[in-house]
Amino acid sequence: MRVPFVDLHSQYLSIKSAIDEAIAGVIAESAFVRGRHVDAFEEAWANTLGVKHCVSCANGTDALYIAMRGLGVKPGDEVITTAHSWISTSETITQAGARVVFCDTDNKTFTLDPGSIESKITHRTVGIIPVHLYGQPADMDPIMSIAKKHNLWVIEDCAQAHLARYGGKLVGTFGNAATFSFYPGKNLGAFGDAGCIITNDDSLADWTTTYARHGGKGEHVIEGINSRLDGLQAAILKVKLPHLPAWTEARRRVASQYDKLFSGIEGLLTPEVAPGRDHVYHLYVIRTDERDALKKHLTDAGISTVLSYPKALPFYPAYAYLAHEPEDFPVAYANQSRILSLPIYPEIGDEMVAYVVDKIAEFHSRLAPVSA
Repeated sequence: MRVPFVDLHSQYLSIKSAIDEAIAGVIAESAFVRGRHVDAFEEAWANTLGVKHCVSCANGTDALYIAMRGLGVKPGDEVITTAHSWISTSETITQAGARVVFCDTDNKTFTLDPGSIESKITHRTVGIIPVHLYGQPADMDPIMSIAKKHNLWVIEDCAQAHLARYGGKLVGTFGNAATFSFYPGKNLGAFGDAGCIITNDDSLADWTTTYARHGGKGEHVIEGINSRLDGLQAAILKVKLPHLPAWTEARRRVASQYDKLFSGIEGLLTPEVAPGRDHVYHLYVIRTDERDALKKHLTDAGISTVLSYPKALPFYPAYAYLAHEPEDFPVAYANQSRILSLPIYPEIGDEMVAYVVDKIAEFHSRLAPVSA
């Protein structure tokens, strides 16, 4: 059996006629940049999340950068974020002109550890970027309390957490702004790059909209950048959006099936969901001390897996100038060699899930000590 990590073609086939009609409509109108399809998706996504503004842009990385520029980040500022994420979260801090300050993660959820934040705050600190990693919300109540205490802004990185909830409230609705990626493999994915900023701040929405459109079309009130969601991606996302709740529940069912079947396999840690948090399982990430050998075993069995992510951010060459040591981020450092993302997507079949679990159980059975 072959088990792909994700099967985007299966999802397309499930809504093929609607997708094809949407694409044909954009082509017929030549509505390739901005236009009614983009406006319609922005409105639909804002309504879904219950926020005033959705500012679409070219991708989720741009969204982070633009949001920070809109919040006035300048050289000399410091921004705190997690040591465990995709590099978009940290590289955009540097690109916006600030210095990235990493914090360790919570060992159960992989998300930013609120207990490590305050020791990193200085007179230069201006904001915090928590990441709702793998689809599980970060611990937002203490993060927001710390931000309020120290007068810091908060941008939620929701790239992997479409429709996730914390305390019953949708992620993205806690901070000054939030960013989403609609990269094809995301829970709500386009057929190319796409992203957005959401906010209830009218001034921030106006500024980021202007900045992402060359500083204002016609009247260039500022120098901006070119970061626009194209019409094709907007139309595709608009078609997919009504299916997102069902796809989310399907991911949860797959995760529940994994959890149940993995029960009893020693030496394997499955994802733990913290109380009051609704995981949307963009990724299903296990931990094992035999990660590399297990990955090879699964590859040989036709099962695709991914390392999300193979290094904690502070230990990449890009951040060598910070001179961090493993003891600075003990949790993130320990997890980087143990994590393995397994196949999970709404259309995956029960037999595929069972096959993945069987192969992992087979691997771990070989590790069990032989009794005399």
